Amino acid sequence: MRNEETSAGGAGATRRIARHAATLAYDDLPPALVELTKQCVLDTIGVTIGASSLAPEARIVAGYVGDLGGKPESTLLGFGAKAPAPWAVFVNGSLGHMLDYDDLGGGHVSIVTVPVALALAEKSGGMSGRDLITAIAAGADVMTRLTLAIRIPDWTMTEGWFATQLLGFIGGAATAARALGLDAEQTENALGIGFNQMSGSRQMAVGAATHMRSMQAGFSGQGAVMAAELARRGIIGSKEILEGRYGLFKTYVRTSEPDWDAIVGDLGARFPLLDTHGFKVWPACGYTRPTNAAVLELRKELDLGPDDVESITVVGGTRATQLLSEPLDRKRRPQESIDGKYSIPFTTAVMMVKGNVRLLDYTDEGLSDPAVLAMADRVSYRAEGAFPDVVGGSSSVSRPTVEIRTRDGKLHARKVAHLPGDPKQPVKREFLEAKCRDCVAFSAKPVSARNVDRVIEMVWNLEDVSDATEIVRLLS
Repeated sequence: MRNEETSAGGAGATRRIARHAATLAYDDLPPALVELTKQCVLDTIGVTIGASSLAPEARIVAGYVGDLGGKPESTLLGFGAKAPAPWAVFVNGSLGHMLDYDDLGGGHVSIVTVPVALALAEKSGGMSGRDLITAIAAGADVMTRLTLAIRIPDWTMTEGWFATQLLGFIGGAATAARALGLDAEQTENALGIGFNQMSGSRQMAVGAATHMRSMQAGFSGQGAVMAAELARRGIIGSKEILEGRYGLFKTYVRTSEPDWDAIVGDLGARFPLLDTHGFKVWPACGYTRPTNAAVLELRKELDLGPDDVESITVVGGTRATQLLSEPLDRKRRPQESIDGKYSIPFTTAVMMVKGNVRLLDYTDEGLSDPAVLAMADRVSYRAEGAFPDVVGGSSSVSRPTVEIRTRDGKLHARKVAHLPGDPKQPVKREFLEAKCRDCVAFSAKPVSARNVDRVIEMVWNLEDVSDATEIVRLLS
């Protein structure tokens, strides 16, 4: 039965999105999106495997799933063991964000879509590289469109939701449905089942960061696979989950009508991920990037060393900038890896002292580095007027000013125009290859350099791969 009340401008939106995800074909994808999707696959594989030994919580999550047993359908990346596909996605999606090195855009789309697609490819067997690319692109497009449709300034902060987990249930379900070959009606049911599992509060990131922040995509990816599998077997999901009386926007985004054109406009012809996606060049929360980039520029231009710096002040930015900067005493002394990655004072200090931010800077040894901690004591934050109206909650539009006061009394200020890794300053394949090798070197179950090279080659030629599962086999 049709809901009694729907958003007039969004009539039929859920059905149109479902049909889009179900019928999207590889030949519909522009070459730039094919290339970007392959880059997302390589990047996600690397950061996921790297977490298997670098993130303390990784063994807990993988160990729990291992204890559950069940059909060995899909691989736990970095560990080599197998588990039922939904549980493998739970592990791989969780590990994908534990290093905070995964990509950006309309939420962290790849740590939802890539684990889902890889796990179902492995379970099903024989999925071509083209089908893998298409399934990932379908889910990423749906998830990105939903994010861009929310017209509330800085909505993930003001409304209190975490976009990756919340919207990942829908974007992930779109990927899972496409990977399983569901028709439009089944896909609509999968989206509806995913919707009824939705969750994802930003409370997990308030104060001392928690492991829930790392595991957000694990929950949504697992739920997405379950949603598609249940829909395939005949379970009927909620209808009109976008436009309905109790749908996504009326339940989770109550203070603003969504931009319906962002959701359903030019489906199959326009792919907004191309304009919003970015790769991380440093392993920390995306909102640390503007300060990292500004400090690095000033450090190089002025030939500054730690002893030259009297103080560093981060000024303004967005609500997220403030969240990552306060309370100052806690942010200067992170106790866990996830705390350090979610701290602007600490990460700024690392960049000032070392001229880079690397994976090992967030290990126990890195968190206790005396030189970094001494510099962190000189980093502070100052809000300046009202926060700007940032629509979509993307870290790419956060632009705080960094002020460095040197020992000679001079004040140097910098606000960067573009961030490395974003569409206007994209990374090259060579960077992603090096990043992947660096991450995979920390695999809990070692992977040979030869196999890593073969995986990289396969990903770059994914459209010609007959069985995408071979990628996972080489890594396990």
